[in-house]
Amino acid sequence: MALFVAEGFARFTLDDLAARLHCSKRTLYGLAGSKEQLVRAAVVHFFREATARVGAALAAETDPAARLAAYLRAVSAELAPGSARFFDDLAAFEPAAEVYGRNTRAAARQVQQLIEDGVAAGAFRETHVAFAADVISSVMVRIQQRRVAEATGLADAEAYGHLAELLLHGLLR
Repeated sequence: MALFVAEGFARFTLDDLAARLHCSKRTLYGLAGSKEQLVRAAVVHFFREATARVGAALAAETDPAARLAAYLRAVSAELAPGSARFFDDLAAFEPAAEVYGRNTRAAARQVQQLIEDGVAAGAFRETHVAFAADVISSVMVRIQQRRVAEATGLADAEAYGHLAELLLHGLLR
């Protein structure tokens, strides 16, 4: 996974991967039946591990604003090691894009819940939560699809960091 995150995966053949990882192709085929399956498995692993760490960061906070900030900053931190090539490859390879998209949708649902909790607790101003969540989800999908990077030059992790700042300053009383 570290190799994919640092350098992307589209340009690698299984021969390249075996050489770079100092293993045999047979070892790689023991993990997955094809390069495509190997990439998908690696991407699933990447997001599973990231989700666990983001969840731990969220669990460490109790204040609604701090929870939202912690969540988005943790997402940003998890995406930070990813190179532009990695995210470009994710967007271009449908099985990986589907995994990233599923995780983006889950993150958008989590953000909506955090906003609902913050409004209910009086920490955030009254707002149309479904609309706010839809706007946030749209930005998250644009990040995932590399549209924000194209439009702004921001890396995915940087975009999540800016989204966190925008949300927190726009939602706080």
